[in-house]
Amino acid sequence: MKLKNHSGAKKRFKITGTGKPVRKQAGKRHLLVHKPAKRRRNLDGSVAIHSGEVSMVRRLLPYKI
Repeated sequence: MKLKNHSGAKKRFKITGTGKPVRKQAGKRHLLVHKPAKRRRNLDGSVAIHSGEVSMVRRLLPYKI
């Protein structure tokens, strides 16, 4: 049987050129007025996924990695 990538995981994780999954940081959607500019800047960009959760992401995205 053919495996399929998980639709929710496809939208949440990207794979770097070296094969590491990365994610966006939480806390940048709403209620931004009271957060300092430094904190809002630090929430920009992507961060690597914790090493303990990499195997789960690999299982959800068999054809991406």
